[in-house]
Amino acid sequence: MPELSQLRLERTPQGVAVLTLDNPDMRNAMSDEMTESWVSAIDEIAADRSVRAVVVTGEGSAFCSGGNTGWIASEPDASVDYLRTRMIAFYRAWLSIRKLEVPTIAAVNGAAIGAGLCLALACDIRYAARGAKLGAPFVKLGMHAGMAGTYLLPNVVGEAHARDLLLTGRIVEADEALRMGLVSRVIDPESFRAEVLETAAGIAATAPIASRLTKLALVDGGHRDLESCVQWEALAQPVTLATADLQEGIRASREKRAPVFTGR
Repeated sequence: MPELSQLRLERTPQGVAVLTLDNPDMRNAMSDEMTESWVSAIDEIAADRSVRAVVVTGEGSAFCSGGNTGWIASEPDASVDYLRTRMIAFYRAWLSIRKLEVPTIAAVNGAAIGAGLCLALACDIRYAARGAKLGAPFVKLGMHAGMAGTYLLPNVVGEAHARDLLLTGRIVEADEALRMGLVSRVIDPESFRAEVLETAAGIAATAPIASRLTKLALVDGGHRDLESCVQWEALAQPVTLATADLQEGIRASREKRAPVFTGR
């Protein structure tokens, strides 16, 4: 794998991959270098069967301040087609995290703004440090939302809250984000990283096959209707019932000990 720039990839003994956006002087804005590194890191994680959960966070005081708007402002004469081609590539690069079949956690340690918020929305779970600010102020910059914001935000918080955030462009703090369902938990900054990694380790300790199938069942808001759900579960649950991990889980429950799952 090529050396990563403005991004760190670390692994814990518990099977958690930690991706840290690492350009704090620019509040972890999504530069071309960081974007290229992100794609490489996601590809490596996707190919590594030992990874059972992923945490995304930011170095310094911000999670991610969004896309690098400098290049947009510097090309006022660029054609729509050129900009469209470039933006689609940018969106797909960062949204590639959604192709991972293991659970992903956005550890929002600080500001998550614009495309930075969309990155957090692309993860399965979002936890925020108390005091973190989140928002999608695209309209305040004179632009339409991007990076699937008009899809991901309603999917996470519902249409009413999504309209509020996208049409006003206002920024909310972590506690309000919790009330609207934008994040699932607010944690004190002092213990934030440790608590998130502990949660990720707990997810990594669950049965990998069951975890992957559960994540797939919940993609894009879940099943179309009840019957679709029943049909999926009638196949997915027997898949897990036929695994050695199921036998281990039952034994561990009876023996009142923690199970050791192998993904078989």
